[in-house]
Amino acid sequence: MDRKQLEEQIIEKYQNDEKMMILIFAQWCINHELEPVKLYQMAYPGQMKNHALEEAMELTVPKNEAEDIPNETVLNVLQLFGNDDLAFVVQSEIEKFK
Repeated sequence: MDRKQLEEQIIEKYQNDEKMMILIFAQWCINHELEPVKLYQMAYPGQMKNHALEEAMELTVPKNEAEDIPNETVLNVLQLFGNDDLAFVVQSEIEKFK
């Protein structure tokens, strides 16, 4: 494998992992009866539509069909990808649950 192929493979893996992070966030929101797009806009008010989030929304399942996603998991995944603002909004919602 040459350098260009390796770089492409790394980029593809990152993009796939990022899609999984977005899906975890979206499903966590659905599981807690929150609107993912609304939370995303709270965290990033200046951004346009997030097409990856829209795609992830199509893959979510109803709350009664979903596996539980622990709060810590969604926070860790968001922070791992540098979505600290979104993690802050999620943490604020978690505090409301208590």
